[in-house]
Amino acid sequence: MSTADRSNMARLEALALALPETERVNIEQWGDHPTFRVRGKVFIFSDTDATSISVKLPKDEAAAVVATREFAEPAGYGMGRHGWVALNLGSDGVDWAEVAELVETSYRLIAPKRLVAQLDSRA
Repeated sequence: MSTADRSNMARLEALALALPETERVNIEQWGDHPTFRVRGKVFIFSDTDATSISVKLPKDEAAAVVATREFAEPAGYGMGRHGWVALNLGSDGVDWAEVAELVETSYRLIAPKRLVAQLDSRA
């Protein structure tokens, strides 16, 4: 299957689950919306089809992404003030390389240092 034929969720899962010790946990109380976690800590919130996700970024980077990307806005529920950014991935022109960078940044902020070092050693 080519990248163009993959669903948003398949792409998101491939990005997230490639990171060390990551798991997908669906939240029943939120209509089975998926989260991606490292050691129990969430680094991606998603809707069921991954047309909308939220990732954590350093506050200055979050502000820059929101200011310069039409598809980004501060995450709801007050999380935006802590660097969480909501990304609308529902359009055809999604730059998945950029999404991959944002997902990895979120992971690096949430994961223990040992796992980040493991990720760095892969490069």
